[in-house]
Amino acid sequence: MRRHSYFTYILASGPGGTLYVGVTNDLVRRTMQHREGVASNFTRKYKVHRLVYFEANTDVEIAIRREKNLKKWNRAWKIELISKFNPDWHDLLPGLLTAENQN
Repeated sequence: MRRHSYFTYILASGPGGTLYVGVTNDLVRRTMQHREGVASNFTRKYKVHRLVYFEANTDVEIAIRREKNLKKWNRAWKIELISKFNPDWHDLLPGLLTAENQN
């Protein structure tokens, strides 16, 4: 039986820019939807398309709880979390696409 992953993620418009927190069961697909402007009016309006942070979990309830928790965090805490995980705020999607193509 295949274990499913659920992702809590943060998108940014750029380093230190506008942030968006979400949850999904397909991080690549959902990030692409944000980039195409079909996932969220907010991310389309503010051009929040750069995947800068994510966490994987096998339990959807934990992933949703984490998303709700992160949404309550103040901006400085979110920026600190991203900076520890991804100090240069690189877009993480290309690495995920490469990994997905290798499987």
